[in-house]
Amino acid sequence: MSTSGKKYVIDSWAWIAYFDGTEAGKRVDNVILNSEAFTSAVTVAEVLSKAEREGKNTDKIFDFMVSLSKIIDVNADIAKAVGQLHARVKKNSPNFSLADAFALQTAKYLTAKVLTGDPDFKGIKEAELL
Repeated sequence: MSTSGKKYVIDSWAWIAYFDGTEAGKRVDNVILNSEAFTSAVTVAEVLSKAEREGKNTDKIFDFMVSLSKIIDVNADIAKAVGQLHARVKKNSPNFSLADAFALQTAKYLTAKVLTGDPDFKGIKEAELL
């Protein structure tokens, strides 16, 4: 991880693009290499669930995620804040998932940006859309 001063929380959408090797995934790779990268523990679970359902090597994916980003655990304070945040955002964005709320709250906690291509983050100031 670089020390460029920029901090990003990599969300599930971005990690999946990274592992799928898409054009957006190449941009994710660049961000990871040139900034401080963080990932919510909930995002790890979400990405691994999708990978397992697709028959991918979840051990390898997990190892990459924890070696390329710092994993932020969930605690009671974060869980409380996520629940409140999720309820507020979901009023205007009905598809905004609980996992999305964990990524967003993690970014708020770290004073970082969520790196994503998920349209549910459109208009959220803490999100940087790919």
